[in-house]
Amino acid sequence: MFQAAQRRRELGQGTLLFVDEIHRFNRAQQDSFLPFVEDGTVVLVGATTENPSFELNGALLSRTQVFVLKRLDDVALRTLITRAEALIGELLPLTEEARQALIAMADGDGRYLLNMIEQVHALPAPVDPAALAAAVQKRAPLYDKAQEGHYNLISALHKSMRGSDPDAALYWLARMLEGGEDPLFIARRITRFATEDIGMADPNAVQQALAAWDVYDRLGSPEGELAIAQAVIYLATAPKSIGVYRGFTKARAAAKRTGSLMPPAHILNAPTRLMKDLGYGDGYQYDPDTETGFSGANYFPDGMPRQTFYEPTTGGYERAITERLRHWAQLRHGDTPLQSDAD
Repeated sequence: MFQAAQRRRELGQGTLLFVDEIHRFNRAQQDSFLPFVEDGTVVLVGATTENPSFELNGALLSRTQVFVLKRLDDVALRTLITRAEALIGELLPLTEEARQALIAMADGDGRYLLNMIEQVHALPAPVDPAALAAAVQKRAPLYDKAQEGHYNLISALHKSMRGSDPDAALYWLARMLEGGEDPLFIARRITRFATEDIGMADPNAVQQALAAWDVYDRLGSPEGELAIAQAVIYLATAPKSIGVYRGFTKARAAAKRTGSLMPPAHILNAPTRLMKDLGYGDGYQYDPDTETGFSGANYFPDGMPRQTFYEPTTGGYERAITERLRHWAQLRHGDTPLQSDAD
């Protein structure tokens, strides 16, 4: 094939190479296109239903221009129906409601719409939505559980919950379930959401997510899916905070920087005489026995300046935590603390 293209090139002729489902070619096969694309022997046009960022070699992708073909909208699908009717020479035997239902059933796929038109054309008039549904199979929602659709929809669910929009979150949850997504995958992801995006703003959020996971595990589909929907609504309407996520990220970075610094001796246990002689536990203050329930002792390694990793917001349960931390900071610095409901 490439030899023939090279001969045509020598004669001043070009070669257009169209490769359908190019993502099915393995890495070595994709690499074989490179020298002929680079020297202009062929103009390569590849079609794929997958995200080329995931499925094409970086070298080949860098030498191409990507055009995204989106699903057909209702206007385009209605135009296809009109053109098909012109070709047939008569209107389809559909009520206006059935015509709109036909467009919805196509789900943006023109080829599938034309296939349904062939079935509908032979039906006796008038065809209403109920008769249409009985005559043709509804198209399964476009959703690939292993590829881009999988990641796009879980991202949409996450961001809808993060944006405190329970209605949009329920929609994306339903889309994933209708597409055949494993509900346990969704249960795992919303549990992660509860700890990352809500955290201490509502400590009960993670319990709600775990409860939904447990209910689904016990009931299965479809009954258990309602528990996941309940958890999604709870998480979407809960106050949001990434204080825990940010604090833990900062603490891990500090732990990597400081290496293996020892804890201060006063907070080490001293089960042996030698350890007592070395000062382990010497001067330790048991906070619950202090007058204020707070000793203000240093728990960072000796020589390491005190740092603030966790910074709670003023929303939800973290509002009380903010007040409590402020109160303890005043005690730690010897200031007279202001009284608050959090004390």
